[in-house]
Amino acid sequence: MSIAEALLSAEDFVKLADVGPLAELVRGRVEAVNMPSPRHGIVCGTVAHILLSFVKPRGLGRVATNDSGIVTERNPDTVRGADVAYYSYARVPKGPVPTGYFTIAPEVAFEVLSPDDRWPKLLRKIGEYLDAGVLAVCVLDPENETAQIFRAEQPAETLSAEEELTLPEALSGFQVRVREFFE
Repeated sequence: MSIAEALLSAEDFVKLADVGPLAELVRGRVEAVNMPSPRHGIVCGTVAHILLSFVKPRGLGRVATNDSGIVTERNPDTVRGADVAYYSYARVPKGPVPTGYFTIAPEVAFEVLSPDDRWPKLLRKIGEYLDAGVLAVCVLDPENETAQIFRAEQPAETLSAEEELTLPEALSGFQVRVREFFE
């Protein structure tokens, strides 16, 4: 039976030697994800730097990048890769990082839009994150220099480049002008 035919679990997916450059597991099936452009990677690096600069000195938790796997659904399993994610030590305690994909949702997930992203697929991914327990999903649009923040049971909030992004539900005291993510 080929990978395309078999429904995989998250535990099986993490063990695959090579399914291509980038992939996610969506309801038990491997889906290819396009390799992002350098601009995308630079924005992700900036987001990670801004978050780490806030989180590390305060001893609040961990920041994961590079589409680190997050199990968002079970039976069949879905493993999504957030561009950048913040996990408090309350969710992923200090000490050695567990092996395999995290089955605990991060408090915050950042997704950086790429030219090939399509909103229907992205909205499904955002819904999965929120259903899994993510408190806020921030979608950054480098083209328009905007941020959209999605929270469970609330309408999405769009912020312009000059507005301040805050995440009181996950990172009390954190604030950054949206433009800084794109500099």
